[in-house]
Amino acid sequence: MKTAELRKRDQKELEKTVETLTKKLSDLRFKFSSGKLKNVKEINSYKKEIARILTIIKEKMPATQQV
Repeated sequence: MKTAELRKRDQKELEKTVETLTKKLSDLRFKFSSGKLKNVKEINSYKKEIARILTIIKEKMPATQQV
C-alpha cells in the first residue's frame, strides 16, 4: 500500500491493518521454518509495511502522548 493512501486512513483502521499484517507475518515465519515458503522476500516486505504503518500512527499521535 502506498504511504499517501495510509495517511488518509484513521488510526483504528491502521491499527487493524497492523494486526492483520502481523498475523500474516507470523504465518509466513511458520511456513519458512517448516520449509514450505517459496518466496522468502515476502517476509521482508511485510516487516517493512508494518514499520511504515507504525510510523504513520506515531506521526498522527499528539506530541504529549508519544513516548
